Amino acid sequence: MLRKLLQMAQNRMAAPTPLTVPIDLTLRALTGELHLPPLWLRDVGPTDFAATGREFLELFIRLVDLRPDEQVLEIGCGCGRIALPLTGYLQPPGGYTGMDVVARAVAWCQQHISPRFPHFRFIHMDLFNQRYNPAGQLLSREYVFPFEASRFDFIFLTSVFTHMLPDDVNHYMEEISRLLKPGGRALITAFLLNETQQKLAQAGQCDIDFRFDVGGCFVRDRQLPEAAVAYEEPVFMEMLTRAGLKLRQSVAYGSWSGRGDGVSYQDILVVERR
Repeated sequence: MLRKLLQMAQNRMAAPTPLTVPIDLTLRALTGELHLPPLWLRDVGPTDFAATGREFLELFIRLVDLRPDEQVLEIGCGCGRIALPLTGYLQPPGGYTGMDVVARAVAWCQQHISPRFPHFRFIHMDLFNQRYNPAGQLLSREYVFPFEASRFDFIFLTSVFTHMLPDDVNHYMEEISRLLKPGGRALITAFLLNETQQKLAQAGQCDIDFRFDVGGCFVRDRQLPEAAVAYEEPVFMEMLTRAGLKLRQSVAYGSWSGRGDGVSYQDILVVERR
């Protein structure tokens, strides 16, 4: 019952207020989650914050062969959903850098994770995003990540390209290619449109209706396109190729499309430099 109440509160708290702060503290104390971020920071949809983080750590080990001594970059780290379980896995000389457009989420990680784990650092990117950072000063398609080439063994983006339009995705893919070490890997989640997904959508089994073609991608909401973005699978593969990336293994399709054998919720691609 407490877990259900916590989930309901997480889905409704958008900001700290005189009412939500004590409710948040009480619920996290009762469920033993005071070490986790406030509920109003967890913009992760109807998922279990801690369980999803653990799920991705297991996927990194199983699908990507992540080692404890590797250098890792997370683009779109939020308030540490995946960084937190990684603190128990990555050890020096391994390390982690998390980046996000939501300043208050990054600040929480800097204050609550980095002091205990100095090999974990967090950087705010003041990039425009209609949903997550509408006052951002820079465009994602122009942003150069502040690292030298071939810096990281592993780069991952979960639920990032699902909120980005083609020009921005193309640029991020190029940056991923630049930043990966030889032999490095990247894990990307996406919503991929393909024949199987279309059949499931016609049968009413697909969770999201990407009905609007906005040029190069399909969106759920024409007024707020970055709320949910999908790409036709051949188009997405061509974007990877142009950026100098290739699939390392078969796509692990997700359950969002109605598949009964989904590995996770979104589709997962593991890529490497060509």
